[in-house]
Amino acid sequence: MHVDNIQKNKKITVTIDGKVCHSTFGKTILQIARENDIYIPTMCYLTKVLPIGSCRMCMVKVEGVDGFILSCQEKATDGTVIATQNDALYKERQNIMKLYGVNHPLECGVCDKSGECELQNKTMEFNVDQQTFMAKDQFRPVENWGHVSYDPSLCIMCEKCVRVSNEITGDEALQIQFGGYSSRIINTKQEKNYASLGEAAAVCPVGALVSTDFKYTSNAWELKKIPSACPHCGGGCQMYYEVKRDKIYRVTNNYEFATMCGAARFGFDYANESAAKDTKAFQAAIKAFEGAKSVIFSSIISNEEAYILQKLKERYGYKLVCHEARAYQKFMRAYSSVSGKNLYSGTLKALSESRGIIVLGSRINDDAPIVKYHINMASKRHRARVAYLHPIEDTEIKNIATQFIKYEAGGEEGVAALLAEALLKEVELPSSIRDFLDDLDIGNLSAECNVGEEELAALKQSLNKKSGFSLVVGADLYAHPRAEQIAKIIALFEQYAGFNVMCIPPAGNAMGVSLICELDDKSEGPNIGYNVPADFTLSALGDGDLDMPAMNQQEGTLVTFDKRVVPMHVALPYRGYVLNDIANALGVKSEYTIDYTKELPRAQGFKEEEFDHLPDAFDLVGNENRGYLLEPINVKTNEEWQEIAEFEAFDGAVVYCCNQAEQFSPFTAKCDLLKSEAVLLGSQQFAMVAKLQEGDCLAFTIDGIRFVRVFKIDTSMKGTIALNPTFDMGLSSALLSSYRFSRLEFERVGRS
Repeated sequence: MHVDNIQKNKKITVTIDGKVCHSTFGKTILQIARENDIYIPTMCYLTKVLPIGSCRMCMVKVEGVDGFILSCQEKATDGTVIATQNDALYKERQNIMKLYGVNHPLECGVCDKSGECELQNKTMEFNVDQQTFMAKDQFRPVENWGHVSYDPSLCIMCEKCVRVSNEITGDEALQIQFGGYSSRIINTKQEKNYASLGEAAAVCPVGALVSTDFKYTSNAWELKKIPSACPHCGGGCQMYYEVKRDKIYRVTNNYEFATMCGAARFGFDYANESAAKDTKAFQAAIKAFEGAKSVIFSSIISNEEAYILQKLKERYGYKLVCHEARAYQKFMRAYSSVSGKNLYSGTLKALSESRGIIVLGSRINDDAPIVKYHINMASKRHRARVAYLHPIEDTEIKNIATQFIKYEAGGEEGVAALLAEALLKEVELPSSIRDFLDDLDIGNLSAECNVGEEELAALKQSLNKKSGFSLVVGADLYAHPRAEQIAKIIALFEQYAGFNVMCIPPAGNAMGVSLICELDDKSEGPNIGYNVPADFTLSALGDGDLDMPAMNQQEGTLVTFDKRVVPMHVALPYRGYVLNDIANALGVKSEYTIDYTKELPRAQGFKEEEFDHLPDAFDLVGNENRGYLLEPINVKTNEEWQEIAEFEAFDGAVVYCCNQAEQFSPFTAKCDLLKSEAVLLGSQQFAMVAKLQEGDCLAFTIDGIRFVRVFKIDTSMKGTIALNPTFDMGLSSALLSSYRFSRLEFERVGRS
């Protein structure tokens, strides 16, 4: 491994089109050319996947080598002299484009890709103005795959979509059906409406794969691209709102380097369009703020809005209550007491390059799809061993996980301790920590958590032959009764074993809120409810309601999984009052909300940067240049340890609060009392334990919040735990403060 690193860092010099280029050993000719702003045409190349080599457009001439070579696959050697453009290369590329014309009819006038089509651009670049070759046409009907439609008559078989489906998103739905001229892309999982196929459509260079909803609605050149960051899961992924006449037609991204999940790409229709400047409601809001004892709000909020709330708290003394962010804040403070830093050190890039990965306390495909994508990259590219630990098996990660360890709901503290004892046995630790681990009753913990010692031994053995480890933990841990002890155990892996640890924040901007606001554990009435986005306008402010802008209607910043502060821009107009208007009336004055960007707390790692100076793009070779990285802050350590607590087992039917990755797709099950379209999903075994039948409409209460759900059997699920979404609950979802697992006590209220 040491020799490989030395070789990888070896400096080389090559000459491309007469330009001397300096780089490192292991990079391809195409990579070095792009680093030096030298153009080589491609059709099938995609930076974020392994070289495909199907189009041959990237061929170059290397001095001393017969014929042409593919620059996307050939690694450069020191002293090489390369020509990327000459008459022979031009003619070869021109002939390739002529052959593409056989497979792809020139129907640009009615194609959704026209104006941004790579084939269209290259046809013009290489002056192909007539159809030299021809073949008998075939009947190839358009296929509807849900979010995405496929037109095989436009497909040029570049394979980009297949590579993305396998290497990036990991749904593995797309494959090539070989058959010469009849070759096509097939969807092997058409029974599932994978929104992740939107990423496959994004990389399609022609109009073969397109968004079903966008198709035939607008020409690409009519749409204005507005750069922003996705506010859904906390990933803050790079995105563009594409807008015309105050309507978002689609969401795209810099697909060459960046990736978005289905929620980002298709879940954009949530703007508050009914807001107006209601003077009566505004005055009621001011009065409510002046007399409030607490403000309850959701973590789906910008850093600047969080800072305004903090300034108002300092002026008026009320409590700020954001349950998800508060749980995360307490968890990270306990984590910091061992790691010595206010932030975890892990990054998505390091995760994608890991050889061994452990996921604990998160249904990762639903909680943070973009994290799952990076785990998939590690699996596909580095053959990473992936251990998935959770009380519920997830079929959507089954093709990635090499080991599934099912533990009892509530047993996260014991599982974390078992992992630490098994994997840190040979690590040099301070005596207090070593004593804590040595005193663990492994047999008892194993029995309580239902995690076999042989499972842990197998996990350790699978990791022993690897190097480069990651540990991903999630929202199941943060509201656990023993969250702070769990946090300290997890921090051991970063501090003493060199793991790339990622503590994935809950939905929205929970990390930003936790760093900016002095949050409180619970409210004291009367309360103000404040929630963004404002399509859930449930803010009871005095005698009336006050609307707030949705996240696609405001400027501001978010904090991403990589601890990067990234900008959002206004995509749609908002006609009501904003929080800054209320703050101005209450004496916390600023002309614009984004004036607070430069004032975000530097004591928490933020920088004194003006909003308008924040970059929002990638550089030419894919390095992220959006916003800025938070500076990690040193904190005082305190390694005091408690005995592992006994936990009460969750017997019978249990519900797990979790929004599915496909939460924005419509469900069909409804009953008279069910205003939303969310359903409770459970296995056949769950139905038997709870004595339910599919279609039963039931009501139950969690943290004082009443849920009404239609029960639906999911044949892919096992066990006695059902999935309960909260995305439809508006402000009520922000009131949920307990552990994500709850015993189910319900009443039947009807049938769907």
